[in-house]
Amino acid sequence: MKKSMPVALAARDASKNYMLVILAVLLTLTALLFSRSVSTVHADESKVLEFNTLTGVQSPFTGPTNAIRGVPGGGAPWKIDFASGKLKPDGEVRVSVRGLVLVSSGVNPVSNMKVIVSCLSKDAAGNPVTVNVATATFPADAAGNAQFDDRVNLPQPCIAPILFVTSSGGAWLAATGS
Repeated sequence: MKKSMPVALAARDASKNYMLVILAVLLTLTALLFSRSVSTVHADESKVLEFNTLTGVQSPFTGPTNAIRGVPGGGAPWKIDFASGKLKPDGEVRVSVRGLVLVSSGVNPVSNMKVIVSCLSKDAAGNPVTVNVATATFPADAAGNAQFDDRVNLPQPCIAPILFVTSSGGAWLAATGS
């Protein structure tokens, strides 16, 4: 019996060592996966906002009465078939819209549009402010199709950005959201 005792102890020690190796491997894999997911969050700092949808202005947001962040809505409801875009930290704005038209007629009467980017930021005293910055105008056809690439002067910080596609006069026709 004395000879089997050391063998049993050795087997138990080997089993413990094996379990420790498995535990170490699992912890290492978990740490690698976690660090990879964390680094992915920080790796893509190439955008402030990216979207694949816009929503057309609807009642009660039509007109100046219920402006969003100081941007009045267009005078009538609008709809949109497709939109995509990206806002980069350097202020580059890329937007593509398809089928941005009046609900009533199915036509876009606005030949030139622009984008307003609205950010929550802070003033020199550190107080919260809304900052709206606009692009130059860009052409749109009667079917409501337009595509452009421009740059705006983003405030720092730019918190909770909203992108508005507007008439040349600044009334929003579509905005980020659904």
